[in-house]
Amino acid sequence: MRMALQILKRHLIVFRRTLWSNMVFNAIEPFLYLSAMGFGLGSLVQDIGGMSYIQFIAPGMVASASMWAATFECTYASFVRLHYHKNFHAMLAAPGTVTDLVLGEVLIAIIKNIVFGVVILLVIGMMGQVQSAWALLIPVFLILPGTVFALMALSYTGIITHIDYLNYYITLVTTPMYLFAGVFFPISSMPEWLQIVSWINPLYHSVEVCRALVVGQVGIRLWQHAGSLIVLSILLAAIPVRLLKKRLIS
Repeated sequence: MRMALQILKRHLIVFRRTLWSNMVFNAIEPFLYLSAMGFGLGSLVQDIGGMSYIQFIAPGMVASASMWAATFECTYASFVRLHYHKNFHAMLAAPGTVTDLVLGEVLIAIIKNIVFGVVILLVIGMMGQVQSAWALLIPVFLILPGTVFALMALSYTGIITHIDYLNYYITLVTTPMYLFAGVFFPISSMPEWLQIVSWINPLYHSVEVCRALVVGQVGIRLWQHAGSLIVLSILLAAIPVRLLKKRLIS
């Protein structure tokens, strides 16, 4: 654990150097989405569950921004550290293990996941789209989906040999999760089989919880979504360790 925290410290030093430039970009992009989709398309869409369209999609922007932050950290950034900079090899030369390495990668992904989620939460707050103080719990909740997204991405990064292969993950895994997670339309409008499949989509659970906290609709169903993310984390936890151990040691 101590080595994992040292790895995290190294990543935080690097992150600090690009923090403000990343902050600006990650605040402007969702603002443009919200403006175009919320005010533009929203003027043509009827209310959804008693919410205006912009109120409906705003919490989804928080959840999806967090997903992209964790995903890119454990795909492109991790691949560069693994393949080009050989940081992973150097870390293993110190008194650490592959488990420490994976934990360090997941921790920095979780932190970025929370930071960029909070940035978007502040943006939608300034736009008047936060209706409940329960939204203050979102940064804590984001630990759960951030862990799942990080483990998924790092597992894929552990098996590929060229950076271009990451495009397949973004196109075939992350983008479908984004499109069918209830960010832009309610899951209930999809075919029943897709509604069932959505329960293995971690972004769906993240969107549902963020939306409920933003509007103050807190209930037992939120625990079901949180529980699903915990189960996914447990199921995925050993996979990147096993794959990277095979890649770096065997």
